[in-house]
Amino acid sequence: MQLASRDSQLLEVAGNPAELLPALARAVGATTLYCEEIAAPEEQAEVAALRAAGLTVKTVWQSSLLDPADLPFLPDALPDVFSSFRTMVERQNVLPPPPLASPQKIPPLPPAYAALAEQWGTASGAREAGIDDAQQTGHQADSRSSFPYGLPLFAGGASAAAEHVRQYFDRKLAHTYKLTRNDVTGVDYSTKFSPWLASGALSARTAYAALKKFEVAHGANDSTYWIWFELLWRDYFRLLHLKYGAQLYRAQGLTSLPRPSHDGRRFDAWCQARTGEPLVDAGMAELCATGYLSNRLRQIVASYLIYDLGCDWRAGAAWFEAQLLDYDVYSNQGNWLYIAGRGTDPRNGRRFNLQKQVREHDPDGAYRRLWNALK
Repeated sequence: MQLASRDSQLLEVAGNPAELLPALARAVGATTLYCEEIAAPEEQAEVAALRAAGLTVKTVWQSSLLDPADLPFLPDALPDVFSSFRTMVERQNVLPPPPLASPQKIPPLPPAYAALAEQWGTASGAREAGIDDAQQTGHQADSRSSFPYGLPLFAGGASAAAEHVRQYFDRKLAHTYKLTRNDVTGVDYSTKFSPWLASGALSARTAYAALKKFEVAHGANDSTYWIWFELLWRDYFRLLHLKYGAQLYRAQGLTSLPRPSHDGRRFDAWCQARTGEPLVDAGMAELCATGYLSNRLRQIVASYLIYDLGCDWRAGAAWFEAQLLDYDVYSNQGNWLYIAGRGTDPRNGRRFNLQKQVREHDPDGAYRRLWNALK
C-alpha cells in the first residue's frame, strides 16, 4: 500500500488511452498529462492522438541506465556496433546517475475521485489501488502466474522487486552470473530482474547501485562485470530507437534485404509448440505455460522460426510481445532484429545450430522431457 502510505491513491482504467484519458482529464479539470517518453511507433502514435484530442502531453525519458545527455555523442551519432558503443562509454567513464529517493508524499487524487472510481469502474473496469504491494504484478496476472516447475513467481511491485534484488546479491549469485547465464532450467542461473525492469517496479539505476554495493563488499569479477554489460545492451536498444525510430519496425529493418517470406501454417506450429523439433517445442511450451523463457532459449526459438521455418521475424516479435511477462518494446525489437540480421549487427544475423545447442544446453534431455511432457 505504498501510495496510500504517501497520502495518495490510484485509479486504474482499462481501455483506449486516446478515448479514456481526455475524458478523464475533462472530468477532473486537467489539461496536461505526464507520461514516459517511449521511442517506439505505437507509443508515439498514442501520444500524438492524445495531443490531437486537446491534451498537453509532456513526456519524460526515464527508463535507461545512462542519461542520454551524458553520452559522448548525440543520439544520431550512436555507433552502429554495440562493442563500439560500450568501448566509448567505458573509456570516457560514463556512469549512471544515482537513483532518486522515493518521495515521502504524493499529491492526493482530486475530490471527485470517489465518484470517478464508481463511474469509471462500472463503465471501464477501473479498480482502486491501495492493494497490498504483494498483490501487484508487473503485467496482468493470468493462469500462468503460479510458475510451477522451479520458476519464480514474478509477483509484486516495488517492494517485491527490492526484496528480489536483495536476496540475489545476498546469496552472492552475482559472482557466478557469467558462468550460468546461458542455462535453460531453474531460477538462479540469471538475475531475473527483467519482469520488474519491464514494469517499472525496478529501475536499471537501482539494480546498478545494488551491483556496485555488492562489488565493494565482496569484490568484482567477470560475472559482476557481465551484469553491467547486459544492462548496457538494454540501454543500447533504447538508444537505437532514439536514432532510428520506426525504421526498426520495417520488414527490412535497417538493411536493404528483401522482405522476409512467411508461412502461416509453420508459424502456427511454432506458436503451438508442435514443430517436431523437441528443443524448440519445449521452449515454446514453456513460454506458453509461464510467460517466461531463458535468454538462450529465446535466441534458439527465434533462430529456428526465421532460418529453419522461413517465417517473418516480425511475427515472432509480435508473438513474444503477446506472451512475455517481461516484455520490453526496446529489447524485444532489438533482439529480434539482431537474430534476423536486419539491425546493426555486422555479422548479418545469428543462425543457431540446433544440435549444437542441444549438446551444450540440454545434453541429458531433462529440459525437453519436462516441457514436452506438459504440452
